[in-house]
Order: sequence, then structure tokens, then C-alpha cells
Amino acid sequence: MDMVIRPRRLRKTETLRKMVRETRVNAASLIYPMFVIDGEEIEEEIPSMEGQYRYSVDRMPYELEKLAQAGVTNVMLFGIPAHKDECGSQAYAEDGIVQRALREAKRQFPDLYYITDVCLCEYTSHGHCGLLKGDYVDNDPTVDLLAKTALSHVQAGADMVAPSDMMDGRVAGIRRLLDDNGYVETPIMSYAVKYASAFYGPFREAAGSAPAFGDRKSYQMDYHNRKEGVKEALLDIDEGADIIMVKPAMAYGDVIREVADTVDVPVAAYSVSGEYAMVKAGAKMGWIEEDRIICEMAVSTFRAGASIYLTYFAKELAQYIKEGRIG
Repeated sequence: MDMVIRPRRLRKTETLRKMVRETRVNAASLIYPMFVIDGEEIEEEIPSMEGQYRYSVDRMPYELEKLAQAGVTNVMLFGIPAHKDECGSQAYAEDGIVQRALREAKRQFPDLYYITDVCLCEYTSHGHCGLLKGDYVDNDPTVDLLAKTALSHVQAGADMVAPSDMMDGRVAGIRRLLDDNGYVETPIMSYAVKYASAFYGPFREAAGSAPAFGDRKSYQMDYHNRKEGVKEALLDIDEGADIIMVKPAMAYGDVIREVADTVDVPVAAYSVSGEYAMVKAGAKMGWIEEDRIICEMAVSTFRAGASIYLTYFAKELAQYIKEGRIG
């Protein structure tokens, strides 16, 4: 055959394939989501998320040590309080679960980077992400409480805050209150493009945050929409977001790419609980190779345009990077 261009030339050996890779994965870009719960001596496995646990503050450091040893330096904290009420008051309480977890984490592992999820759904008795006005989440009063929550997290030691509620204007509200209190250098990673997704099911069990009635479609995005995601991202950047997140990751590569091509800030993507649970279930049945699937999902997210990856497989990915199986 008379062929000058032969793409297979660059696929001949593993060394050559690694040399010419277009997409690279680094452990520094991984964030591990972690659940902390009120109580003592608690390290309970989440039934729908095999291998993931809820940790009380006294047990949390053991997991932080494992993360540090694995080379995972970034942690996203989600709180599960003992008491819930209509206004989610434990979200912004000085002695709330996330606030106490932050102080202890900072004391024992000051070199790790701590990001906090800012939302009310884990803290409200009705499970919705804000204050209710009848059966509808009341946007503006909710923003005030979200800003108050973010400030309390930063005062307790959070390095970054990540509002996930999808209220209009919450990034501006948080930025204003942080700046007014001298935290002008604290970045905001906004869950700007968060879809009302069926992939969240296991998380709601993990965090005890399922809505008591209805759903979240009046504030999370319709998964039919792509352009709306770009609009949400640009609005949050105008309000002061430093990083934009797309959630979920696996089924939204087109949205990740669209957002990444449009914005001039880093883009994160969250590989959510449902994605994790499906991999675990498929591997347990012997239908898929878990390690290869984990790597392929991660690379596909970075290939789509993300530069930050939130994943429950962060420790495994860090190990695969060390072994040269991905990277």
C-alpha cells in the first residue's frame, strides 16, 4: 500500500503512546468527597456506595491519613447533622458538624486542602435546598442563609467553598459576605451547571437529603438543556465564581466541553454517587473490569474539558497514576 500517513506509527509501543497522549491526568486535580456525621466512634459504610463511609469527627482523621498517603490532597466535606429543622440551622451553626470537622482536620492535617459543600438540603427537615414558602423554595431568603453558611465554613478553616444549591444569585451573596468579612482571597467553586439527575440517588441516602415531597426540578437544571448550562456558568462567573462545576460528569461530556470552550476559569466535573454505584455493582457481578472503567471515566471527563475531577475513586486513581496506568 502506498501510504505516507499512517496513524498507527504512533501507537506501536506503550512508551510511545504515553509520549503522544493528548489528555493527561494528575493526582493534584482530584478531589475526594467525604461525609462527616454527628456522633462518636462512627465509621459506617453507605449501603448503596460500597467502600464509602460516614465518619464522625473522631474517626475522620484515619481516612484523611489514607488520602494523604495515597497522594490525594483535596477533600470536599459534606455534613450530616444529628438535628434538622425547617431552616437548616446546623448548616451555619458555629458548632455544626462541618465546622467541627474542619477545625479538627486543619489541626491534624493542615497540608490538605479543604473545600466545603454549601447547601441546606442535608440540614433541613424537609430535605429541600432552601427555605420553603408553601411548597416552593424561596430563593432570596435562602441566599442569605447560604452566604451565612459559607462564612461560617471559612471561619472554621475552609480553604474554598462550593455552593451546590442552584439558587439564583447565591454566588454574589456569598462573595459579598466573604469580602465584607475580610475573606477576599477565599475562592468559590460554584456548582453552576447542576442538573436534576437520577444519578444522585445513592448520595441522598448517604447524606440523608432526599426531599420529603416533590423534587428539585424547580431549581436544578433540566437535563434536556445545553445552552442553559453555559448561561448559568457565565452568570456565576459574573457574580464572582472562581471555578465552575458541571454535575454529573459521565453523561454530560458535551456540556463540559461547551462550558470549557466558553469560560476563562477552571472547569470541574463531579463523578457522582450513581456513577460510582454502577461501577461497583457491575464489577461485583463480574461484568466489567473496575480499574479500567475507573480510568476510562476519568480520562473521558478530562478529555471533555474538565481540569478538576471530583470522584469517590480519588484514592484508586492516585494509585493508578503512580503505577503509570493512567496519566
